[in-house]
Amino acid sequence: MAEQEKGTVRAVERALDILLCFSGTDSELGLSDISKRLNLHKSTVHRLLASLESKGFIRRHYSTEKYRLGWSILELVSNVYQSDALSSIVLPEMTRLRDQLGETISLYVRSGAERIRIQAVESNQPVRRVANIGSRLPLHVGASGKVLLAFDQEPWEQVLQDCCPADVNREEFLQSLTSTRDHGYAVSIEEREPGAAAVAAPIFSRQGEILAALSVSGPVDRFSPELLQHHAEAVKRSADNMTKMLAH
Repeated sequence: MAEQEKGTVRAVERALDILLCFSGTDSELGLSDISKRLNLHKSTVHRLLASLESKGFIRRHYSTEKYRLGWSILELVSNVYQSDALSSIVLPEMTRLRDQLGETISLYVRSGAERIRIQAVESNQPVRRVANIGSRLPLHVGASGKVLLAFDQEPWEQVLQDCCPADVNREEFLQSLTSTRDHGYAVSIEEREPGAAAVAAPIFSRQGEILAALSVSGPVDRFSPELLQHHAEAVKRSADNMTKMLAH
């Protein structure tokens, strides 16, 4: 085997070793913790963590500088995830919200610079949003993306660097994140897809960290200003209910 191939295989093995560090009871580990466990230089571990983070397999807690598993792990085991506790807990509430609003309800999590739809309950109406579980979508457009970024503890300067293409008006984008935080929800009107509208609100962990974004979406002609406000309040209530359920 060529020297370069050996180095590549070794890097893969080390990256997998990093992921396996989280297979025990530790949900968060610092750079020094991982370095000691694997007997690797911090610079090597930092470089591998950055690669894993860019692909969504690792998430960094910016206030503590500790790492945890990312949502791309769930994407690899999406079929298993459907029977997971999170899904089984929130699905009845998502179904209730769909029946109340008559529109498609989705649940998104962040994976690097993208968001993944991990659960959905489609509208029963003839014209509706089709929501494929496992779909990866950009973070910088759409109500759910704004929610996942606005309530994340990552510095917004880093958000701009990681998630915003060069053609995005950064001042307007930051204003939209500020508005999302202030109101507790986000709205998108034909931002990502012509003819579609959505409203999203955050779901938090017991520690107050954002876990997911709950959204309602449908054809834009069914989202009048009055209905947008009604949907926003309903989605916020359901998201709060899910936060409380997950805390227990």
